[in-house]
Amino acid sequence: MSPVVDVVAESPLWDAHPGTEEVAKRAVDAALTEAGRTCKEDAELAVILADDARLKDLNRDWRGKDRPTNVLSFPGAEGDEIATAPLLGDLVLAFETVAEEAKRDGKSFEDHFAHLVVHGTLHLFGFDHMSDAEAETMENTERAALARLGIADPYLEA
Repeated sequence: MSPVVDVVAESPLWDAHPGTEEVAKRAVDAALTEAGRTCKEDAELAVILADDARLKDLNRDWRGKDRPTNVLSFPGAEGDEIATAPLLGDLVLAFETVAEEAKRDGKSFEDHFAHLVVHGTLHLFGFDHMSDAEAETMENTERAALARLGIADPYLEA
């Protein structure tokens, strides 16, 4: 089942990319499909479109890192409970960091945004990259989800 994806623009910077809501919904679906994860039909997942200042505050408060980051994931449930949880969690993305990384890496904004939504969604469902084995599993799942969306492998060296 696909969750209800609520996309909330906290920053007007995102107005420059009006298609982000549809991209986010497709990216969440692709991530869950490739991860083989299910959720309740009416489960909700929020994608919050913020800015660097907001992500810096969240990153400092939740991870002890006083700098902005591209995406943070806040799970609504832990472990197997997420399959039946009404709230899957929140993804919060920083516009400036997403745009800067896309430009730096020669990727379209939309493709990089989709990758980060896939990445964040996988975190909500227990994927991580703390060890080499976990990173390989997560990256392979990301590659498959992005291929489903017609997006090139973001981990290929240029």
